[in-house]
Amino acid sequence: MIPGVLVGHHHRVGDGWNTGTTVVLVPAGAVGAVDGRGGAPGTRETDLLDPANLVQQVHAICLSGGSAYGLAAADGVMRWLSERSIGFQVGAQPHHVVPIVPGAVIFDLPMSEWGNRPDASFGYKACAAAAAEFALGCVGAGAGARVGSLKGGIGAFSGRAGEHHIGALAVVNAAGEVVDRTTGLPWLPSLGSSPVSLPERKPDGLNTTIGVVAVDAALSKAECQRLAMAAQDGLARAVRPAHSMFDGDTVFALATGAVPLAEPRAFALDALCTAAADAFAEAVVSGAREATTLNGVQAFRDL
Repeated sequence: MIPGVLVGHHHRVGDGWNTGTTVVLVPAGAVGAVDGRGGAPGTRETDLLDPANLVQQVHAICLSGGSAYGLAAADGVMRWLSERSIGFQVGAQPHHVVPIVPGAVIFDLPMSEWGNRPDASFGYKACAAAAAEFALGCVGAGAGARVGSLKGGIGAFSGRAGEHHIGALAVVNAAGEVVDRTTGLPWLPSLGSSPVSLPERKPDGLNTTIGVVAVDAALSKAECQRLAMAAQDGLARAVRPAHSMFDGDTVFALATGAVPLAEPRAFALDALCTAAADAFAEAVVSGAREATTLNGVQAFRDL
């Protein structure tokens, strides 16, 4: 994604399992924010990201399958970070830290046998696997994802916005479609240009797109929150309908602070927000494009 940001996956596929966890690690810390638009969110530690609250930086974002059960994966992320004395300092000794690990989950329970869902070990192993380069598709939190009538997965996009690096990662598991069911054409041209014949829309209410948009800009928590809000606009461009009562759409924003924001500040921030919307839209498209057929759920690439 961007310098200082690492991504790791851990998943189980087969033998009654189709679920996993993805961790976005920022060991040096980053200003964090969140924007939630769906009517059925599953989240952890999002209140502390409010600009009015004390903690200014986060150390990881945990994205997981397993619905509310999957929030337990963040416990493993905290353990991995605490073993390395990474976190919010609360005491005199270097290891007196509390890692700040907000998270969100997707509802993928019907893709596995009941009781098979991520736990703390998934988060720990995802941290151990974190790197600057990472896999896309049916990996990590995207292992059990679906988008409309198709298989979903992990998607990503990275690029430049003026002087800044920007990256986005999405776990694409929306109730809506990435393609128009009346024409078979994608909402975003980058997914493909030829009509496809879609399978029947999924009946079981699997839903929620979650993800992270990250920049190397030096932003405040309030400015970072504007970035997360803009990324949700990108989601709405790529999936329709989006932000429904049956989705828990949640996007986190991270700012590593490596590059100062130019003046006039408001105009530079606006340009970053525009780029964030574009980047997250492309990440959602990538999640549908990179997914492969799994557990009887067809992928876009196979139609």
